[in-house]
Amino acid sequence: MSAVPGQTVGPFFHLGLEYDGMNELVPPGHPRALRLHGHVYDGAGAPVPDAVIEIWQADPQGHIPRQPGSLRRDGWTFTGWGRAATGPDGHYQFTTLEPGATEPGRAPFFAVTVFARGLLDRLFTRAYLPDDPDLLANDTLLESVAPDRRATLIARRDPDGAVFDIRLQGDDETIFLTYPRLRDAWA
Repeated sequence: MSAVPGQTVGPFFHLGLEYDGMNELVPPGHPRALRLHGHVYDGAGAPVPDAVIEIWQADPQGHIPRQPGSLRRDGWTFTGWGRAATGPDGHYQFTTLEPGATEPGRAPFFAVTVFARGLLDRLFTRAYLPDDPDLLANDTLLESVAPDRRATLIARRDPDGAVFDIRLQGDDETIFLTYPRLRDAWA
């Protein structure tokens, strides 16, 4: 028996993955709403028009929400989870709240998962908010990344909120994370 190369099927992300309000963790008119948005680019720098981005996050007080209702948004329950598809220009966006630090002295972040064509498995990364250089400088995960690559994990502010571009390969490739226990669970 010989090994067979891996294959991807699709992308068929629009089948069964989309639902109303999936990228609105809070309604856009919420008084503390933050727009987290950006583009997904492939190795050649071209936009990826058929990716799906998921985020998990703490609430503004740093608590990990354990509320049901992510797939049937009710307009007021903050679940800390959302999903957004990229458009033809590779752009995605979420309406959410700024996460708080989950532990004292830790930098707040969004846990980000990327699903896209050509990927045999999802990719994991983080999007840190840029506001507190001291917290960022002392973050355990950021400290483990080469100094010249840390910027790939830090969002930038714009008038509407925060921008986090994801580069799947090439120059300025986003740092992606592995979770050995998660990988071993699927082995």
